[in-house]
Amino acid sequence: MTTNAMNTALFRFYADLNDFLPPPQRQRPFRYPVYDGTQSVKHLIESLGVPHTEVAVILANGRSIDFNYLVQSDDQISTYPPFHTIDVSPLVPLRPLLTPPHRFLLDNHLGKLARYLRLLGLDTLYADNKADDADLARIAHQEQRVLLTRDRGLLKRSNVVYGYCLRTRDSLQQLTAVLHRFQLHDEIAPWTRCLRCNGLLRSVAKETILHRLEPKTKLYFNEFRMCDACEQIYWQGSHFARLQRIVDRVNDLGDSHR
Repeated sequence: MTTNAMNTALFRFYADLNDFLPPPQRQRPFRYPVYDGTQSVKHLIESLGVPHTEVAVILANGRSIDFNYLVQSDDQISTYPPFHTIDVSPLVPLRPLLTPPHRFLLDNHLGKLARYLRLLGLDTLYADNKADDADLARIAHQEQRVLLTRDRGLLKRSNVVYGYCLRTRDSLQQLTAVLHRFQLHDEIAPWTRCLRCNGLLRSVAKETILHRLEPKTKLYFNEFRMCDACEQIYWQGSHFARLQRIVDRVNDLGDSHR
């Protein structure tokens, strides 16, 4: 029985895709072993540590290719993250175009980010501790949600189409990164979703919920919203000013990018 000889192809990753590479491979071309014509470019990219969800464009010898391309020895593979324009024609899409409004699914380590995204009115599901990686991948695929996580292995699952690997543990920095990555500033609608369950909020007359309010809330507040799903009640209480500062900061960032 004969086997294919192992050769090498020349790989180069651009921009923030280098975050996933060891230092010797960052910001430079490097050779990587390939079994000539038997391995897909998707397999090789992920074997180097880069989740396929992070990749927007792949060129082989200057020509746009898809994930199924079988890499040949001495191929020159250039891999790019999402960006606004690239001078390549024709451009082969790696996945169906994701159109607004964006919908998100977050793993159970991103509870604060889920709260911030809901604060901005973005449709955001947050996984509980009972959901394993297979569940998250299945839900993201079935509902065409963008899967947000710090677990690159989760994003390498084949049925995950849309995703983003967060590089920081800071929730506000995560929020800024997601808004920039998916160009979400025009989709922001603050104070329209429940921070607890993601349901939609609607204005509610004070007299209809009076029996649920604490004495001081009855006395000092007159405008209320209620979640259509879980019936959580919201008003401009002690946490409002802090959350509004986050909304204002996001709006300022949006204005600077327009």
